[in-house]
Amino acid sequence: MKTLQLLLSEQRPLVMGILNTTPDSFSDGGQFNIVSAAVDHALQMIEQGADMIDVGGESTRSGAAPVSVEEEISRVIPVIEKIRQHSSVFISVDTSKPEVMRRAVAAGADMINDVLALQSPGAMEICAQLDVPVCLMHMQGEPRSMQHNPQYADVVAEVGAFLQQRIAACVRAGTAQENIVIDPGFGFGKTLEHNLLLLGHLDALVDLHCPVLVGMSRKSMIGKILDAGVNDRLYGSLAAAVLACARGARIFRVHDVQPTVDALKICHAVNPVRRGGERGI
Repeated sequence: MKTLQLLLSEQRPLVMGILNTTPDSFSDGGQFNIVSAAVDHALQMIEQGADMIDVGGESTRSGAAPVSVEEEISRVIPVIEKIRQHSSVFISVDTSKPEVMRRAVAAGADMINDVLALQSPGAMEICAQLDVPVCLMHMQGEPRSMQHNPQYADVVAEVGAFLQQRIAACVRAGTAQENIVIDPGFGFGKTLEHNLLLLGHLDALVDLHCPVLVGMSRKSMIGKILDAGVNDRLYGSLAAAVLACARGARIFRVHDVQPTVDALKICHAVNPVRRGGERGI
C-alpha cells in the first residue's frame, strides 16, 4: 500500500477521484449513495488512473444541511471498507468530525481531508494520535453561509497566513509537517475574483513547503466564466487543473479522472516537478 510520501516521491501530479456518498452534493449528489454504486465508481476511477479516492459523506456545498455523526459514519464506513477489500489505493476521508476520522482510519482510510482545517474540538489531537496525513483547507465562514458576501483585503495573503497558522498548530499538536497537505479552498467563502487571484498566485502557497491540493472540478467559478451548467464544465476544469499544475500544485481533486490524468501528463512533460517541489521548464 502506498503512503503519501511514497506517492509524492514519484515527482508527478497526483489525481484524487471524488466519491460523494451523499444525496445532495452539488455535482453528483444521489448518484453514489448506495454502497455498491459507490464502490463500482471508485474502482472505475482507479482503472482510469486515480492515485487517491476521496470519500465524503456530508455535502459542503453552499447552503447544504449538516448531518449527524451517526449518519455520516453510516454513509462512508461501509464504502471505505469495501474499497479496501478490493484495492490498495490511497483512500482519503472528507470529514470534519473527529469520531468519523477515527472510524474511517480504522476501516482503511489513509488520510483525513478536512474543510475546517482540524478546527473542530479534538480533531487535531485525533489526527496526531492516528498518525495519518491531513489536508488543511481554508474556508471563510462555514458551508451554510460561506458565499454570503465573502470579503478580503488581500485574499492570497490571508489564505496563506491562515494555512501557515494551521500548519503550525497541527505540528504543535503532534502531526509531522511531512504529513500535512494544504488546500486554498476554491469556492469556499470566495468570489470568482478571489478564486482567480488564488489560482494566479498559487506559487505563494507552494512556498509554504507543504504539498498543495486543489479542488476546482466543475465548480461555480468554472461555470461563471463559461456560462455553463455543472455537467458542461469539463474543459474549463481541465484548463484550471493545468494552470494549477504549472504553478506547483501536486494533488488534484476531480470528478473526471481520465481526462484530468491525460491533461496533467502533458503539463508535467513540459513543466516537471523537480526534487524539493519547485517547478521548471
